[in-house]
Amino acid sequence: MEGAAGAWKQLPLGSEDGVPVYSYRVFTVEPNGHTPYHNHPYEHMNFVIEGNGVLINEAGEEFPLKAGDFALVDPNEKHQYRNASADKEFKMICGVPKQFE
Repeated sequence: MEGAAGAWKQLPLGSEDGVPVYSYRVFTVEPNGHTPYHNHPYEHMNFVIEGNGVLINEAGEEFPLKAGDFALVDPNEKHQYRNASADKEFKMICGVPKQFE
């Protein structure tokens, strides 16, 4: 995505697998990388599976995240995920409505 640095996604469970409502994506953010600062018209639910990161909301507030944490981003809320580590990947599962996978 435009505005991202050192971040990519995989789609291990989505529409092609016959999911009825939600698709699950896995985002990997390299050390010092980040997703774009963006918003979208749907919520997404995240579960951190590896590393340490930060969720930045539209007010600029930063919420630290570590493996085992959950995060919710509401529809239309501007946000960004950043890897807080200089030497380890930050990896999370992201659930979204299947039409937005």
